Amino acid sequence: MGLEEFYGKNADHQIFSARVEKLSKRFQEEIGVAPQAWYSSSGRAEIIGNHTDHNHGKVIVAAISCDILAAVKKRDDGIIKIFSEGFEPFSLHVQELDPDPSEYGKSIALVRGVIKGIVERGYTVGGFTAVCDSTVFRGAGVSSSAAYELLVCEILNDLYLHGALSKIDKAIISQFAENVYFGKPCGLLDQSGISLGGINKIDFNDPECPVVESLTPPQGYTLVITNTGGSHAALTKHYAAIREEMQGVANFFGKHYLREVSFEKFLESLPQLRKKVSERAILRAFHFYEENDRVDAASKALKSGDVASFLAAINASGESSMNCLQNCFVPGSVEQPVTLALHVSARLIRDGAVRIHGGGFAGTVLAYLAETEAPSYIKHMSGIFGKENIFSANVRTMGAARMDLGALLR
Repeated sequence: MGLEEFYGKNADHQIFSARVEKLSKRFQEEIGVAPQAWYSSSGRAEIIGNHTDHNHGKVIVAAISCDILAAVKKRDDGIIKIFSEGFEPFSLHVQELDPDPSEYGKSIALVRGVIKGIVERGYTVGGFTAVCDSTVFRGAGVSSSAAYELLVCEILNDLYLHGALSKIDKAIISQFAENVYFGKPCGLLDQSGISLGGINKIDFNDPECPVVESLTPPQGYTLVITNTGGSHAALTKHYAAIREEMQGVANFFGKHYLREVSFEKFLESLPQLRKKVSERAILRAFHFYEENDRVDAASKALKSGDVASFLAAINASGESSMNCLQNCFVPGSVEQPVTLALHVSARLIRDGAVRIHGGGFAGTVLAYLAETEAPSYIKHMSGIFGKENIFSANVRTMGAARMDLGALLR
């Protein structure tokens, strides 16, 4: 296991060593002893499959080369205590598992939810102390909450369960924590991408047993994520409306999810459907069906080495998010930084693709472009949105995992 498996082909041993030294020093200061083990959990990039997972659709997602790094020591009193750079430390007992609405949106809720999800599967866990450092880009829509969930889940899986939980188990447990304890109605894309590592096509037709197909990223291309600004604090209702409207269309057919309704039946029922749901809901349903087809096309293109068709599918996904899903701007607002970033990117990129990244409405856009174009693209986007808001990343092959520090520091 090499450092490149965690941080991609541009892994920097000097930077990693400095992070380890810094965390080790703080762990010694806070706990008085050396760490027992080290763990890493990454961010993720949604390559294609925008807002399909919550209706049991298809996605292509990648773990990327930013992470939460944790120095950990097991403890025998049932207490979990976590110190994170830039945040107040917190602690809880592994038997205190009732959801607390006052904890919605807080890290402690994620930990409590992960423990509950593990315990409900019949396992017993105990305490640990962790000191964490994160390079997961804040505000960049790369799922810092899912990275945190998977980190805690893997620590418990390793320390107490001898690795009994599969990667999909950990993803499902983490999603449960985010939905029920954290208060965010996300699908399973974020957690699956981080838990699996690498770049994968995932079919969520059966969310309890998703079909995973490993893919190989195109050589000579890189990811650049632009944080266009804007707060996500007031956007939960907009995210939720996408899911609700898609499911409203499914309900018209007596089903819970769009994946249970064939496209042919949906199409032939449009005259009746239009009398029961909004045109926006119908457009969002169109996006769902067509996005699934784009995922299939992008996967096929990658496997055959047809990079141009892969990039075309990503571009088409972005256009559908704009026109059908309508999550590239906040309804009624004249502030439209995401739309601006998408339009500027389309003018700048010659060999690549661009689309909304993640939930949308505010936040980030994802460019998948030739490495030779990246410096110029980053320079232009930095001039508009600020250098601190432009992040480049590589695909990371390793999922959330324990690290063999001795091997990595050789």
